[in-house]
Amino acid sequence: MLKVVQCWDDGVQWDIPLIEILRKHGAKASFNLNAATHKEQRHGEHKHKDVQLVQRLALAELPSVYEGFTIANHGLEHKHLSALSEDEARYEIRENRKRLQDIFQQPIEGFAYAYGDYDDQAMRLIEEEGHCYARTVKHVLPCMPPESPFAFHPTCKFNDPEFFQLYERAKTEGGVFYFWGHSYEMISPEMWADFEAKIQHITEDPESEWEELVALFK
Repeated sequence: MLKVVQCWDDGVQWDIPLIEILRKHGAKASFNLNAATHKEQRHGEHKHKDVQLVQRLALAELPSVYEGFTIANHGLEHKHLSALSEDEARYEIRENRKRLQDIFQQPIEGFAYAYGDYDDQAMRLIEEEGHCYARTVKHVLPCMPPESPFAFHPTCKFNDPEFFQLYERAKTEGGVFYFWGHSYEMISPEMWADFEAKIQHITEDPESEWEELVALFK
């Protein structure tokens, strides 16, 4: 049975329609958040590809938006960990985990590197601070077992042109298919429809099942 896992970064307003699709089809997912980037009101004027307005969700929205989903650590302020001193990196990791656990009242055991940036120091600190894995942005197949739980490479992004070819290969090459992305990358109705079709296909495939990321390491 193929285990399928997914995660999404940054806690933006486009996670709301994405989660509606996931709930509709019974799909599990982890969301990687930076607690310090969420304020009292939604904020942000960045436009992805000059088309899609990207705003961070308001702090008070977070518990209800992500209810029923797993939350993972993405660093307090979305910083490059390799550019920080040991004390600064530890604070970025530890403080975000603490704040997310306070907000969501759930264990925070997973980590995703901001910008995919990591080094040996970051890997060590993430393990010391109570996490069981840390995701990179390097794509590999098979993704399990990883070279290290703290350099855990996913299979592909959600919009990879070879998404289903990789999905089928994963059934015989490791038994885990792991995709990721940012919800703001879906900039057209066609992209949203394509994404929902992928989620529905996986849910209805008798040879696959949705799994929690942290469950892969327990």
